[in-house]
Amino acid sequence: MPSQKGSIAQLVQSICLTSRGSAVRARVLPQTNPEEIRGFSIMHSFYILYSSAKAKYYIGATSDLLHERLRKHNSNHKGFTGGIGDWDIVYSETFQTREEALKREKEVKNWKSRKMIEALLKKI
Repeated sequence: MPSQKGSIAQLVQSICLTSRGSAVRARVLPQTNPEEIRGFSIMHSFYILYSSAKAKYYIGATSDLLHERLRKHNSNHKGFTGGIGDWDIVYSETFQTREEALKREKEVKNWKSRKMIEALLKKI
């Protein structure tokens, strides 16, 4: 079989011995890239939320769909975004990898400046 990373042709046949010593063939699926499932790429997002009740911004990154992540933020849970229910997505960027989205989140959080965040929002 040709060796193609992530393809069905990469199935590995391993030999397992039973208690009587006979060989049993078992197919082992190759490890798949979690970034790609059935040919679809997962997009990773960096986002900024705003709550008018708190008059605050929330900065985050996710591999979920943005509207689903927003629903979780607006649910009644413990934590900074919980219990308010009025968070809106005011800014987002998409990335090919999770690492890039997390890097962007960390970059903006390190600004520690509401003025810089609002300047970013004015650019859109």
